[in-house]
Amino acid sequence: MSRLVPAELKRLTKAATKARDNAYCPYSNHPVGAAIQSESGKVFIGCNVENAHYNCTHAEASAISAMVAAGARRIKAIVIIGPSSEYLCTPCGDCRQRIREFSDGKVKVYCLWKSGRLGKVYDFDDLLPDSFGPENLAELGKGPKTKKKPAK
Repeated sequence: MSRLVPAELKRLTKAATKARDNAYCPYSNHPVGAAIQSESGKVFIGCNVENAHYNCTHAEASAISAMVAAGARRIKAIVIIGPSSEYLCTPCGDCRQRIREFSDGKVKVYCLWKSGRLGKVYDFDDLLPDSFGPENLAELGKGPKTKKKPAK
């Protein structure tokens, strides 16, 4: 997929920053925000939400859940902003797999510095090369990419 135009990136940066600023992370003190642009152009946001059990919903997973709940299924681009000026906040392994479920290897992942300045843009395949996805299960007749067989 193509890169976001500057106005789109600015819009998603604002949305991700607002989400990060609303994160609930009293245990890690590591607020993260994510903004997804779906193929239709709609924007969905998410932030990390922790609890005393030390379980956490990550920002990317939260944004994906919002997207799916609204009926969208394909990610055009994702913007992620963390709390650091020294280390870029890239998706963890679990979030990479979630992003993979709703995108392809060409989706752009924009990682921002704490200030909102662009740090790095990744093609998703660079973050999760040779990934396992729905098509791997479709071959076995499982999952959403499976072609329905006519009833007998």
